[in-house]
Amino acid sequence: MSAPQPSAASAAASDRDGPPAPRRARLGRPIPDEAGVVGVLVLLVLGVGLLQPDFLQTGNLLTTAHNSVYVGLMACGMVFALAMREVDLSVGGVYAMGVVVGALLIRDGMSTWLAVLVVLALSAFVGAVNGAVTTYLRLPSFIVTLATSMLLRGVGLALAEGKQITDLPQDDAFFRVLGGEEFLGAPNAVWVFGAAVVALTVLFTRTRFGARVRAIGSNPEAAEFGGLPVTRTRIAALALSGLMAGLAAVLALAFFIAGDPTIGQGYELTAIAAAIIGGTPLKGGSGSVIGAAAGTLILGVVTAALVFFEVPINWTTFATGGVILLAVGAAPLVRRVRDLRATRDPRAVRDPRPVDGDGRSPGRKP
Repeated sequence: MSAPQPSAASAAASDRDGPPAPRRARLGRPIPDEAGVVGVLVLLVLGVGLLQPDFLQTGNLLTTAHNSVYVGLMACGMVFALAMREVDLSVGGVYAMGVVVGALLIRDGMSTWLAVLVVLALSAFVGAVNGAVTTYLRLPSFIVTLATSMLLRGVGLALAEGKQITDLPQDDAFFRVLGGEEFLGAPNAVWVFGAAVVALTVLFTRTRFGARVRAIGSNPEAAEFGGLPVTRTRIAALALSGLMAGLAAVLALAFFIAGDPTIGQGYELTAIAAAIIGGTPLKGGSGSVIGAAAGTLILGVVTAALVFFEVPINWTTFATGGVILLAVGAAPLVRRVRDLRATRDPRAVRDPRPVDGDGRSPGRKP
């Protein structure tokens, strides 16, 4: 029994509708952008472990992850700023000020958990102020946040009188839960970091706010013309960046049980580098929270590996900078290779009919 032939009416309708996919390859589901940086992280850990087997011990890996939590939280928040073509250089100052303010409040008798809420609210407020000044005064966020960082570090030094704030209640539940206790063998701070990565990934990829951030970063003029709340979204994105720096300050205070006004020097640049290594471009419009977390872990693994290889501490910064340069430089190359493989994929199904500039076959009526 022969297969039924399409009717003349259906053929005519198909001819009017035009080709279903003009000159566009239909491929399988693309590989996530985070796969590359996560693969680099795994290979780096295994490579160091082959040369230094003790590096693969669970305790060492957890310590490396714990040390990466603070910059990692800043990097994940930075994704939202970079995706909107903004740069937040204030996160290091927010981090230092949060540690100092939290230590002062706890030392002076405030409940530790209430002090945590104050630090988080203050950090988000500073980020919102950065966004408001950047938007309403039409100033580059690079300059605004740089000035804010210097102001906050100055305030922290003045409040702490240039010295560490100690004499904190070490037996308080806050310091035990977030600073020393573990859950399923991992420090609680690592679990907080993981929860933050999941929450921010959902916020960036699955919510209206994340879609607005990406749209504004792709084309701010078109987004504003299309009626998107550009001002409100920019303020919210920078407030979120500040909030993540405040959360990092809370975890650091719980771990170190002291307020050091000089803490976090250079963390803002490391956070930006980690986000870029993870696939968030400076041109905006896209980003990856998971990639930023993996980028932070890559930098943490490099730092820990230098210790195992007994590299002098004077060369640590040099090696870290070299890794950042290689990772950032390799990202465009990886994307080009991926795009080239996609265009040569034999599974691609292309419409055999020629198309003109507007996507319709020649001779068709519009």
